[in-house]
Amino acid sequence: MYPDLNKNLTDEQKLLKDQVHEFAAQVMRPASIELDKLTPEETIAEGSAMWRVIKTAYEAGYHVRNFSERLGGAGLGPLESHIVNEEFGWGSAGLAIALSVTSLPFTFAAIRADDKQLMEEVVMPFVEDRQGRYIGCWAITEPGHGSDTLMPGTTYFTNPAIQYGLSAVLDGDEYVINGQKSAWVSNGTIATHALAFLGVDKTKGMAGGGVALIPLNLPGVSRGAPLNKLGQRALNQGEIFFDNVRIPRSYMIVPPEAYTFAIDSVLAGANAYMGSTFTGLARAAFEEGLTYAKNRVQGGVPIVQHQLVQKKIFDMFVKVETARQLSRATVIYNSRQQPPGTQYSISSKVYCTQAAFEVASDALQLHGGYGLTKDMLIEMLFRDARAALIEDGSNDILSLTAAQRIIDQYVP
Repeated sequence: MYPDLNKNLTDEQKLLKDQVHEFAAQVMRPASIELDKLTPEETIAEGSAMWRVIKTAYEAGYHVRNFSERLGGAGLGPLESHIVNEEFGWGSAGLAIALSVTSLPFTFAAIRADDKQLMEEVVMPFVEDRQGRYIGCWAITEPGHGSDTLMPGTTYFTNPAIQYGLSAVLDGDEYVINGQKSAWVSNGTIATHALAFLGVDKTKGMAGGGVALIPLNLPGVSRGAPLNKLGQRALNQGEIFFDNVRIPRSYMIVPPEAYTFAIDSVLAGANAYMGSTFTGLARAAFEEGLTYAKNRVQGGVPIVQHQLVQKKIFDMFVKVETARQLSRATVIYNSRQQPPGTQYSISSKVYCTQAAFEVASDALQLHGGYGLTKDMLIEMLFRDARAALIEDGSNDILSLTAAQRIIDQYVP
C-alpha cells in the first residue's frame, strides 16, 4: 500500500486504513467501473451495483462514521476521518461523495437533539439503518444559483436583490416550500430526505437563508431525470421540484439568524472533505501511471527507465504528497477551531482537486494512446477528476471567497 509519512499512526488507525482500503478496492472500485458504462437510469435501477455499494457500506456502518458514539456512530476523530475519505476517494470519487452526502440531512437533524419528533422519526432510523433505506441529499445548487451560494462575507451575499429560487414561508406551525433545486443535487433522484438550503428572509438576500430537512415522500415533491455526465457517473445527481410542500416548523433546522454561520461551517467542512477525497483520487492516478510505466516497454526497456518519464513520475508524487499533507492538516486544524478556518478548507479543495486533475492527466499521458481507451482505469479517473474543479463550488469562485477572508484576517 502507498506509504504514509505519519509514522505515529496507532495500531487502530492502521487497522482502519487497511479495512477501508479493502472496502474501496473490493467493493467501490469494481462497482464504479461497472457503473461508468451504464446509463443514468440503469445506474439507479433496482439491483444495480450502486445499490450493492450502498447496502454494503451501511452494513459496515460507514454511513454513520461521523456520528457520535452516543448516537450509535463511529465517533471518528479528524485524522481517522481523513483516512477514510482518502481511501474512499481512491476507490471511487463518485461513490465516495454519494456515501458522504447521504448523512447530511440526518447529521443536521441531530443538532436538534432536544426535538423528540426529529430524533425518533428521522435521526435514529437512519443511524440504525443497515440496508440503505434512508438516503440523504444536499439540495443547495439551483438553475440560477451555483457557486454564488457559497460566498458568505461578500457584499453579494447580503444583496436583497439576489435570492434563492427555493423559498420557505411560515404558515402557522408549518413552513410551505416552493421552487426547485437543479440537476446537480447529489443523490437527488434516489434520496429519501433532503437537506435544503433555501430563502426565508428576503430582506437579507442570500444571508437570509435557512436550512430545512425535507422528507421527499411528501405531497408536492417531484423529480427530474438523473443527470447524464462526463465524469463521476457512479454518483447519482438530479433536480428536485417543490410545489407547496409543507414541513413542520421544527424541520427548519437552521433559521435565518444563524444561516451565515451555518453556510460558513458547511463550506469549511465540505471543502475539507473534497480535499481529502481527491487526495485519494490523485493517489489512485499516480499508482496507475507508475504501474503502467514499469510494465510498458518501448525502445527496448520499460518506459520508467526513460528520464522524461522519471521526471513526470516525481512531479506526480510531489503533488500527491503535498495534497495529503495540506488536506490532512486542514481537517485536523478545523476540528479544533471555531469558527473554522474556511480559507484553509478552500485552499485544500482547490489545490487537491487541481492536483488530482493534473496527476490524472500526466498518468494518462504516460499510457499514451491506450490512456484514451475505455478499457483503462486512468481514462475514468481523468474524467472523474475534471468534475471536481467545478463541484462543491467552482475553484475560481471559491478562490475569491477565500481571498476575501485572507485579506480581512491576515495581519503581516
